[in-house]
Amino acid sequence: MNKIHLIKTVVLSTTMLFAASCRALSNRVAEKPNVIIIFTDDQGTVDMNIYGAKDLATPHMDSLAKRSVRFTQFYAAAPVCSPSRVGLMTGRTPQHGGLNGNVGLDSVGMPSSQVTIAEELKKAGYATAQIGKWHLGHSEQTVPNGQGFDHAFGHLVGCIDNYSHFFYWNGPNKHDLWRNGKEVFYPGQFFQDLMVKEASEFIDNNKDKPFFVYFAINGPHYPYQGTPEWLEYYKDLPYPRNLYAAFLSTTDERIGALLKKVDDLGLTKDTIVIFQSDHGASKEVRAHGGGGSSGPHRGEKFSLYEGGLRIPAIISWPGHLPKNKVRNQVATGCDWYPTILELCKLPPADHKIDGKSLMPIIKSADAPSAHKSFNWKSGKTSAVREGKWKLVVTGKKTELYDIPNDLGEAKNLIEEYPEVVVHLKKVSQQYWKSVTQKK
Repeated sequence: MNKIHLIKTVVLSTTMLFAASCRALSNRVAEKPNVIIIFTDDQGTVDMNIYGAKDLATPHMDSLAKRSVRFTQFYAAAPVCSPSRVGLMTGRTPQHGGLNGNVGLDSVGMPSSQVTIAEELKKAGYATAQIGKWHLGHSEQTVPNGQGFDHAFGHLVGCIDNYSHFFYWNGPNKHDLWRNGKEVFYPGQFFQDLMVKEASEFIDNNKDKPFFVYFAINGPHYPYQGTPEWLEYYKDLPYPRNLYAAFLSTTDERIGALLKKVDDLGLTKDTIVIFQSDHGASKEVRAHGGGGSSGPHRGEKFSLYEGGLRIPAIISWPGHLPKNKVRNQVATGCDWYPTILELCKLPPADHKIDGKSLMPIIKSADAPSAHKSFNWKSGKTSAVREGKWKLVVTGKKTELYDIPNDLGEAKNLIEEYPEVVVHLKKVSQQYWKSVTQKK
């Protein structure tokens, strides 16, 4: 064989190997797309431009929404941080998932027996990472590494100062920054920048195989610590909207940095991106009494009214899912779990979950809601949504609202529709009875 023939043979073999590699990668993507969940914290119902905010700059979240399916009646699994995360991670209501309220410093957390979406994806060959806020437990079994995540970086409790990474509450003050179970220290470095760096490195290290990144960013949850540039930008907004807005736009920038990393690696068309807020905006003292907006809706964080539960939510997978479409059907944070399994061509959960795959309504604006009814409970208050109706019961007080025609839940219709009240109370009682039975 002469030298020219040899060179041609080598070039041809290399080309064939490269083509085979590309086909293999294409087949891998078709079977196992990457998955990124971006979970914001205490973001108000309408606090994105595309959801109606006129005084905010959220270009990166809006850009994602424009290449996505966007939901207008999407509900958190709970109106507070930890239980909402139970819904996302397990596809179950918090009560079925074994965690009714926030995880404190002395709380056990979500039972380790719960099967998380990370465990499902890891079993299917995915590299899995949790980046940011966890808030589902701090024991060896209940931290992210014990719940299906190969890699974990962030804080375990509800919030931290973004520069010292200390948890401030009633004391003792506690440093709370961890990587794979080991405490790490980055004093003075902005936490959200650390999150982007950690997620980017994980994606770099796993770009040639399917990966799952749960990017639970801690904004715009208090403490409001927007960058100086955004604080200056919003200087003319009234307090405390100015502080909230600065931190939300700071958060939007970091989301943009993560999405740019995916794009720079050429993985955008290979990656499902899911976005939602964990629940409505806060009016707590630490949140300066407010700042976020529920728009026309009543209520906020901790409330089972619309402003506590209704949240921005979107899903994107360019080339595979509809682009720049709106869906008005009722959907919930529990629904991502079975939706991800279906999109990744994995078997349905082999245990009881409350979530329903959203694929029918993602594909069609005319498909019925995935849920005939959905139930919530927070403290002594319960709520159930069925069709246009929503029943809220607190102690002896009963409220019935026609949600599409009364977004502010201002007109209680119990006197006009007593038969609906009786029906929804029965639906609610049957559901909560099922929770107390053996799971």
